[in-house]
Amino acid sequence: MGNKYIIRLTGALAMILALVSCEPQMADKPDIGAAPTSDQLDFTITPGSDDFNFVITNTSSVTGIASWDFGNGTKGSGESVISRYPMPGDYTVKLTLVTRGGVATKTKSFTQTETDFSIFTDPVYVNLTGGVNDADGKTWVVDKDTKGHFGVGDVTLATGIGLDWWSADPDIKSGTGAYDDELTFILTDFVVSYDNKGVSYVKGYTKDDPKLATVYLNPRLNKDDYDVDYATPVTGTWTIIEQGGADYIVINSETPIFPGLDVGAKDNKYKILKIEENLLELTCESSYENWTKWHYFLIPKGYVRPTITYTVNVTEGIDNEVSCSVTGYSIPDGQSVTGITWNFGDGSVEVTGGKDEVVKHVYMRKGTFTVTAKLSSSLGDLTGTKQIVLANNNSAYVPFLLDMMIVYNDLSEVQVFPLLAENCTLTTVDNPEKEYPNKSAKVALYSRTDNQYANAYIRLPAGFRFDLRLQQVFKVMVRGKAGDVILLKLENSDPAEPWKTGTEKTYKIQNDDSWEVAVFDFNGVPGGFNWTGDMYAPDVVADDRFNHDFYNTLRLMCNSTVATGTHSFYFDELSGPHVEGIHK
Repeated sequence: MGNKYIIRLTGALAMILALVSCEPQMADKPDIGAAPTSDQLDFTITPGSDDFNFVITNTSSVTGIASWDFGNGTKGSGESVISRYPMPGDYTVKLTLVTRGGVATKTKSFTQTETDFSIFTDPVYVNLTGGVNDADGKTWVVDKDTKGHFGVGDVTLATGIGLDWWSADPDIKSGTGAYDDELTFILTDFVVSYDNKGVSYVKGYTKDDPKLATVYLNPRLNKDDYDVDYATPVTGTWTIIEQGGADYIVINSETPIFPGLDVGAKDNKYKILKIEENLLELTCESSYENWTKWHYFLIPKGYVRPTITYTVNVTEGIDNEVSCSVTGYSIPDGQSVTGITWNFGDGSVEVTGGKDEVVKHVYMRKGTFTVTAKLSSSLGDLTGTKQIVLANNNSAYVPFLLDMMIVYNDLSEVQVFPLLAENCTLTTVDNPEKEYPNKSAKVALYSRTDNQYANAYIRLPAGFRFDLRLQQVFKVMVRGKAGDVILLKLENSDPAEPWKTGTEKTYKIQNDDSWEVAVFDFNGVPGGFNWTGDMYAPDVVADDRFNHDFYNTLRLMCNSTVATGTHSFYFDELSGPHVEGIHK
């Protein structure tokens, strides 16, 4: 059977290692003149480190930039390169030399008589193709259910893992042409087949590639990404090369072949970060963006990942002591859970316990808390949550509330609560005018285009609420255009429709481009909405349902009654009532 299979592979397109020994140079630039002729070109093919590596060296009588087609599905450039031929066959090597006067080519025939039998047992080849026993090859698809199946990172990172700038959430590109693409790698003749079911998913900078198609669909999910009509299946060839101690897959085809998302892989080359029976992890550099590394997770078609199921239990005991455990495990053979890290959702230190251990925690304040169990398992970290509602404070808890204001965030030194953005741009920038009344080094810049409800906001930690009984005034330093209206709104985030709980005040900016203090006094301000049939108060300060243990979200908006256009302002020193249990 082995000899029969070798005969089938004879003359097949094979693997290549193209190592460039030096950068292309034109040290002795000839005068501009007629293009070189093929008889001025020459090169040698000599044995390399073993029977399968050959050194190919440009010996032309004219100087230029040399590039190569090695006749085995791979290409390279440089004065002296190494090409790998693991299978018997006749190969045509082509030199292309670019000089100041023009371009010339020269070809030579090369015969390999040896067979590198190691590829038939090499885990890289076997895992990629299914090996000699899988004549139809092995089909791979994007692992859409795993975070990071597409990703972007810094190409210079020592780790080489392209997930540092963006990591795709599971199924985030659903509805595009990304997830039904199939890549089949066949060991026989080193064929790769690509079937995209008619539509491919591409980056915006590759959509005009004439090899793709003539009809483009609308951008989806991201203005820089496109679905493109692209008839498949198409076939090409693949090879494995080794560079710098790492293996790469090189795909050669007349029309582009790519793993779910076309980013214009440089030299059609994908670095193998990990290759296992059920996982192929790749990165590539883009020909269009030389500062990024793209990342891919692929799994075999039809593969179903093993899963571990379990139940998170949180039980209230005496005086806010809560017992936390995980039970009801279903763990497939060969898998395991080794420990659990507990986060109690109240800002306390995380606690690590055993797989079956009951962990206890005492909550000091009443409120609604989300307990998170992070299980360390053979399948990676698994996360489960459980919510608990505590109606009373712990008996030992002593309230700490002051009749004073505190700074929530001044963008320079104090950050009792972080500032977040919803449908707007929120950046920390240098103070555009470090003069009285605001000499802070850093301030916040809010900007939104359209979307009148876009806002900057803070949300108190679980269990904490704004208390308006002793202090009812909020302040923020603002700088914008005269007439712009800044709205400060308080909400309770617990209901399904938080807007129905809100209370709000506005401040109109008095002067152009000048720092001024916006004051929002909630005495006598109504809360909730009486026309919705939900809870309502004509004065949130006077109503015990609203003035404490209720509002936990503060939002800032600009010109919230204007639906269109771009609106922006600077702000700083966001301050308000002392939050019970929190102090500056």
